Amino acid sequence: MSKYTSIAAALSTQAESQPDGIALIMPTKRSASGWEDVRYTYRELNELTDRLAAGLHANGMGPGTRVAFMVPPSLEFFALFFAFFKAGCVPVLVDPGIGLKPLKTCLGEAKPQAFIGITKAQVARMILGWARESIETVVSVGRRPFWQGLRYADLLEASADSFTAPEIDADGEAAILFTSGSTGIPKGVVYRHRHMVAQVELMREAFGMSPGEVDLPTFPPFALFDPMLGMTTVIPKMDFTQPAKADPDMLVSMIEQYQVTNLFGSPALMNTLSRHLVANDLKLPGIRRMLSAGAPVHPHVIERIHTAIESPADIHTPYGATEALPVATVAGRELVGELSDGNRSGQGICVGKPLAGNEVRIIPITDEAIDLTEYAGEVADGEIGEICVCGPTVTDTYWQREEQTRLAKMTDNRGRIWHRMGDLGWMDTNGRLWYCGRKSERVRALAGTLYTECVEGPVNAVDGVFRSALVGVGKPGDHEPVIVIEPEKDAVRSDVELLVREVLDARKETAVIKRIEFHKSFPVDIRHNAKIRRPQLAEWAAARG
Repeated sequence: MSKYTSIAAALSTQAESQPDGIALIMPTKRSASGWEDVRYTYRELNELTDRLAAGLHANGMGPGTRVAFMVPPSLEFFALFFAFFKAGCVPVLVDPGIGLKPLKTCLGEAKPQAFIGITKAQVARMILGWARESIETVVSVGRRPFWQGLRYADLLEASADSFTAPEIDADGEAAILFTSGSTGIPKGVVYRHRHMVAQVELMREAFGMSPGEVDLPTFPPFALFDPMLGMTTVIPKMDFTQPAKADPDMLVSMIEQYQVTNLFGSPALMNTLSRHLVANDLKLPGIRRMLSAGAPVHPHVIERIHTAIESPADIHTPYGATEALPVATVAGRELVGELSDGNRSGQGICVGKPLAGNEVRIIPITDEAIDLTEYAGEVADGEIGEICVCGPTVTDTYWQREEQTRLAKMTDNRGRIWHRMGDLGWMDTNGRLWYCGRKSERVRALAGTLYTECVEGPVNAVDGVFRSALVGVGKPGDHEPVIVIEPEKDAVRSDVELLVREVLDARKETAVIKRIEFHKSFPVDIRHNAKIRRPQLAEWAAARG
């Protein structure tokens, strides 16, 4: 049980226990001698967040105020986020990459009373009318468009001494985080303070993170947990909306210079980095662990990572979702070998054992709402069904989305909330969870149901295949199953097609797939650049058919 009620309280505690410890390193430019940077101690970061919290409160942004927040990774990003929690505000985070129309819809649903963003975001807000009816206060980080609203500097004019932080209710709303909408409409996930605290505790226990470590997070929200763990955060110089295009040489140089012990990256970024490590025969002796989440991690990526790090260091692939994270995890050294062979033979992807405190059950597949968990039932051992989880990080509602909440949540006879992951999978005899694909993306053909990861695993193992996607063309129940291939750059398509055909014909369940298509570059999600947008590929395949 954590002693903290919020991650902001943890920042204050770290400022007391290690005031001169480095909380944040912002590399600025690289020269022949290495990176130049700006550094902030825990004392400095905590004092800055105190002043900002006082400024928020002085300008009418206090407990319960929903604040749309659009600031890229920077000192202002971290300081404001912790200030929100200290002031009792509820930050609303929407990934700008989802598109202008969905973004406007999300903000319209969230009804933020305040909008804090960089100049570019403020201009877009004004032109496109984002949450025009609800926003009362505007703060610009950078130049103010048409001199409207407050400046970031204005928030720093309030005296922190005159501000008394409100008491934080662990069950109170902490933030509204919108999903990426990669497999459906974006939904605002309501996080309570206890959810965020529980996430950090699960990560600490699962991965052995400790004070004094150095983290290089290539997905900024994960860096917000570092202060609670007493770690130093190094912010890489990259476009966080395109992790697949991150410069691997930049990452390696920062890992080496700052003696990074922990690295979080999407599967797409890990693919880029691992290829660079192998091509240049590079080693990362200081790394203790790497974490990769957001989509399945290819066994080849894990095997390449292992060439650069030495045991007991490892790459871990935690499984979860915005609504429940983390659920389970597996270490790379456990995953390669027999478990990777399972992926290559069509069993899905092993995502490991549920973390302590989490309960997982597999229920029969249905697209209908289930109010009580007891009504859901359970599948037989080893059978594929929908993955459901109950635990300390499981959120209980979507913001202003009652129908989606009913479809995704169940309550058991003890009053506990279970989240239906929308993922399909099964449990093996060792208590490990295997992921077989999204429920909405299963292919329902006349000959039976096909699951994306169970088909794609063997195909992805074929030489010349960069990745593949199973899609269904037509109506559910009468889907034409199609396997779409994104080949490696130097692959000969005719050779790849022959090998894929052999793999499909080798198993009865996949021999029904008669159509193979090639696509130059798959559409992927904007958050991790790794989740394949299969509905788009299905439309593309239908147009070609």
